Amino acid sequence: MTFDGVLILSHCGFSFAEDLIAAIRARDLQPFVLSSKPLAEHSENRLQMLRESAEAVLSSDSHVLDEDDVAHALASLRASGYTVKACISVWEGYRVLMAHANALLGVSDLAAQRADSLRNKLFVRNELRRAGLSGIDARLVTPDVLDELKRDGVAYFIKPVQGIASYGAFRLSQDTTWSALDAIARRAQEDTIYSSALGHHVKFLAENYVAGTEFSFEVLVAERQAFVVGIHEKCELTETRDAVLENSCTSPPASLAASEVAAGIAWLRAVFNHLALDWGCYHVEARFDGKCWELIEINPRVGGSLISHSVKALNGEAGVLELWLDLLLQQTSEHAHAPLKDTLTRLAYSVDGTPPTARATFFRVYFASPGLIDSIEIRPVARAPAIKQVLLKPGDVVVEASREVFLGQLLWEMTLEERDAELSGLLEASASAIDVHYQTSSIALEA
Repeated sequence: MTFDGVLILSHCGFSFAEDLIAAIRARDLQPFVLSSKPLAEHSENRLQMLRESAEAVLSSDSHVLDEDDVAHALASLRASGYTVKACISVWEGYRVLMAHANALLGVSDLAAQRADSLRNKLFVRNELRRAGLSGIDARLVTPDVLDELKRDGVAYFIKPVQGIASYGAFRLSQDTTWSALDAIARRAQEDTIYSSALGHHVKFLAENYVAGTEFSFEVLVAERQAFVVGIHEKCELTETRDAVLENSCTSPPASLAASEVAAGIAWLRAVFNHLALDWGCYHVEARFDGKCWELIEINPRVGGSLISHSVKALNGEAGVLELWLDLLLQQTSEHAHAPLKDTLTRLAYSVDGTPPTARATFFRVYFASPGLIDSIEIRPVARAPAIKQVLLKPGDVVVEASREVFLGQLLWEMTLEERDAELSGLLEASASAIDVHYQTSSIALEA
């Protein structure tokens, strides 16, 4: 048995823990888990589930990990005879902790200070604006600024300076009040899962509304070279009162010409060069209005939902999560840098906008509404999904929240030619593929 492994930082017992454990074991390494305290409804059961699949599981007494927890975990694992080769976390709130851990381990990673600055969306926007890489103005919202913005007649978007899960992200309207923002901030501080990722004092920024179709770029950066291994077009977005829900995505993009994809990749690389993002994994959200690309946000982590699964379905080899793990491990493994860079080059979009394969994917995410879930059913669709995930169950109570609440998700695989022929039908058919009824209303959820 090998005593070499990778430390996973898990938030409240989750954060793609099973996916990471499987990927680590597939590399003949041991998975070690450091988790913050699970929520009361999961309690010790969740930690026991992790113990059954991981080599070692450590946990804190708090719902949020800190630097001391990470340092103690590394020391404890060393004392038990284990060698930690790298640290990884998909929970954005722990990205800085992950960077600190890798610095202690001597593993190349994005610097902790740079990871922290990326989570400040006001800083990133204004930095790119000064560099001519964004045409959008952004301001910190105060009561006076809010009144001024509502008077000038320009379209604005409001979001937390440190945001996650579209928490409190919405288009400004005449009905938006300071008390409404204050209420969102209070709910965020009371949200055990998300409060730490949003900051102790939730502040909001206002920026010019970014028009156009939204896309996400899945990016791996090694030695200052960026590889775009996936681009997803967001076919449907729902802007609610205080969140933006990403209902469905397809990859490669269905509405872009290769030249427009190439322009997006060139713009993205200029952004990365300016921000000195020289290592790591990124999920970049941007919009294209038919003329130019504009940033929504840069997340220094793997994309959520089925993004990583989609990339693996597209290239047939590895998802973003696995590629990120390989990037962290390449310095301590028997493999040299060149083979991984060769793999990334092969799996990435070319500079002229050509995707790496002729495969395509489509996935839909289903969101829950407040209420007591009575039943959940996956309905048959003409083209059966390749991946089915239902994340809630009958009896679960969904509370009111200023963020996305995931119910389930489905992913379809096909050739690019099939996708182009079937996309409109799949959009319609998939909308009701997961049917949920609530005890209070018995109304099926509309995706």
